[in-house]
Amino acid sequence: MKNITIIGGGVIGLTSAYYLQKEGYEVTIIDKGNITDSCSFGNMGYISPSHFVPLASPGIISQGLKWMLSSTSPFYIKPRLDIDLMKWGYHFWKSSTAATVEKNGPHLIDILTLSRKLIDELRDDIGDTFSMEEKGCLMMCKQQKTLDHEFHLADEAEKFGLKVERLSKAAVQQLEPDVELDVAGAVLFKDDCHLHPGKLMTALKSYLDTKGVQFKLNTTVTGFEKLNNNITAVETDKGKFDCGEVVLSPGSWLPVVAKMMGIKILLQGGKGYSYTYPDMKNNIKYPAILVDGRCALTPWGNQLRIGGTMEISGLNNKVLVKRMQGVYDSVTNFYPGLKIDFPAADKIWNGLRPVSPDGLPYIDRATGFENVIIAGGHAMLGISEATGTGRLVTDLIQRKTSKIDISAFKADRFS
Repeated sequence: MKNITIIGGGVIGLTSAYYLQKEGYEVTIIDKGNITDSCSFGNMGYISPSHFVPLASPGIISQGLKWMLSSTSPFYIKPRLDIDLMKWGYHFWKSSTAATVEKNGPHLIDILTLSRKLIDELRDDIGDTFSMEEKGCLMMCKQQKTLDHEFHLADEAEKFGLKVERLSKAAVQQLEPDVELDVAGAVLFKDDCHLHPGKLMTALKSYLDTKGVQFKLNTTVTGFEKLNNNITAVETDKGKFDCGEVVLSPGSWLPVVAKMMGIKILLQGGKGYSYTYPDMKNNIKYPAILVDGRCALTPWGNQLRIGGTMEISGLNNKVLVKRMQGVYDSVTNFYPGLKIDFPAADKIWNGLRPVSPDGLPYIDRATGFENVIIAGGHAMLGISEATGTGRLVTDLIQRKTSKIDISAFKADRFS
C-alpha cells in the first residue's frame, strides 16, 4: 500500500487524511505551522449547500471597483505590480458572467451537497465535539431590493432540491426573540448547518493521531525530488521524506509550493477577518449572512463570532482595522439590539482564503506527474466543501470514478 504525503494541515488536508487512512493508506501530513491557527480555524463554520453562486459573478467587478474607494468596504484588491495577480484578475473578470455562473453552479451544488451529507457521517464517526447544529442559515437582507433578489435565488435553490423558507421582517424577528433586528426580511436555507471550525480541526487532528497518521509540524517544504514523472521525496527544512503519492493542499500557499514542481496555479490569498465574543448575555440563535453588508455572524451557545471581508493584498497577516470596522458597523446596523463592543486591534483574527479566479476549487491530478494530486482554491467554502474534497482526493488516489463530475475542477483550466 502506497504511503501518501499531504502538504498542508488545513481542513482540506485533514479531511483528505481522514478518508485516505480509512482506505488503509499510510499518511504523513507536513505543515509549516502547528495546526492551531489558520484559515481553517477562524472562519464562520458554515456547511452551506446554499452557496451555489460562485464568488466570481455578474456585477462583482463594478461593485468591487466602488468598494475599493472605501477603507471599510467588504472587498479590496491592493494594487501592485504582480504578473500572477494580473493574470488572476483577468480570469476573474472573464468568469464574472451570467453564463459562467450558470455553468459552474451545478458543479458547486454537487460538491456542496456531497460534503453536507458526509459531514453528518464524519460527526457520527469521530464524535460530535465541534458544536454542530442543523438549524439552517439566514440570508439576511436590509433593503427590499436585496430581499427580492434573495427570493429569486431561493427559487433557483429550490430547482436544485434545496429547502428554503422566505421570511418577512416580523417572521425573522420571531426567530430571534432576544435581539432587536432592523431588516427587510430573510431567506432561511434549511439544509445548511454550522459548526465550530476550530473544534472540528482539533477533533480531526486528535482522531488522526489515534489512527497512526504522522504529523511533521513546523516544517517548511523547500523542494521535491523527481524521477521521470514522479515525485519521490519531499525536501524540507527538517529533512527529506520519501513519498508514494503527494497531495498538495497548502491553502493560499498552493502556487508557491506547486511552483517548486514546475506547476503554475492561478490563486490569490483572500484575507478575511473575524472576532469571537466569548460571553454573550443575549445572543442570536441563528447563523446569518448579512447580504447587503457582505459579512456574517455565527453563534455557538453564549459565544458569537462576527467576520467577513475579502482583501486581496498578498501573503501577509497584516490587520487593517478599518476593514473589521466595516464588519462591525454592518452587524450593529442589522442587529441594533446586539450589545457588542468593537474589538481591540490585537484581538482581531485574520486568515487567508485560497481564491481561484472562477470560485471553483482545484481537485485534480497534476499534469505532467503520475503521483501528484492538487486540492485547493476553495475560497470561502473550505469548511463547506472539505469532506467532499477529502472523498474526491481519495477517489483520485485510487483512480476510481467519483460520485460527482469533477471535470470543472481541473487544475490546468486557466493554462
